[in-house]
Amino acid sequence: MGLFLDRDRGPAVAAESGASYRIEHCKAGARSTVRMVRTPAEMSRRDPSLKSSHANQFHHPGTVLMMAALNAPRFWLALVLGLSAGLTDYLGGYLLVRRSPSARALRYFVALGAGFMLAAAILEMLPEAFRLNNHWAAPLVLAGYVGVHLLEHSLVPHFHFGEETHHHEFLSAGRSYSVLLGLATHTFFDGIAIGSGFVLSSWLGWMLFVAVFLHKLPEGFTVASVMLAGGQGRQAALNSSLFLGATTLLGVLAINLRPGWVMAGLPLSAGVTMYVAATDLVPEVNREPGIRMALVFFCGVLLFFVLRAFAPA
Repeated sequence: MGLFLDRDRGPAVAAESGASYRIEHCKAGARSTVRMVRTPAEMSRRDPSLKSSHANQFHHPGTVLMMAALNAPRFWLALVLGLSAGLTDYLGGYLLVRRSPSARALRYFVALGAGFMLAAAILEMLPEAFRLNNHWAAPLVLAGYVGVHLLEHSLVPHFHFGEETHHHEFLSAGRSYSVLLGLATHTFFDGIAIGSGFVLSSWLGWMLFVAVFLHKLPEGFTVASVMLAGGQGRQAALNSSLFLGATTLLGVLAINLRPGWVMAGLPLSAGVTMYVAATDLVPEVNREPGIRMALVFFCGVLLFFVLRAFAPA
């Protein structure tokens, strides 16, 4: 079972600039709770008259950042949605291997997903990351963005989202599997994003699930295409799509089991999400002639605002 920091059950105390917190697990009978409290050093820095005892940390007004009971339904919901996103990776690979005519429509998912992901990362993930961890949020967002950039331009050969046409770049199996490694990094942080969303609130979890889901079909399609371009068989192509799905689920599970990791996981995944949307997906939209794909991109942004209108107060 996972422990959750709940934004839905009553008001949460916002983190102040530069605050330092720690996670505390408490148990009263059958009820398990988790608290974020300021560290003794942080308490003393803010008010030297306060003693740095555990009791003062626990009872002093404003020291509790968030608290919630163990929430089994949300734990399983996050896992089910993570599994659904992972299976969508596999479906994308299946469409390529079976040469389904519907695979041609995947480029619209690239454009729609790019718009929705970019809006979700900037307007939801970043504000929540700074609210949780104001001191380290910016460096962690940058680390997520730069880390994926470094991975894709050092260990991973150049590839496109969609069917791979540069077969000469994937003459060896090793280059194909290096792309699989790079995409697995993306998908792990997809899972981290979904899990982090559900740690904070059900609504945010659903929004980040939609952001992840919209680009999963082209992602599975892409890795299967790269494997076939590298001379691998159809089964290897399907297995690579399945592997991406497994790493997505692993990311969700990691945050569900260790909810305190959300303070680093959310800003890191925000940086990764912005990179994937702006650097991997948007260029694919720009390659398409005409205005149609650009309109689909803006539809993705509009879809985000439509769903956001139904957000709880």
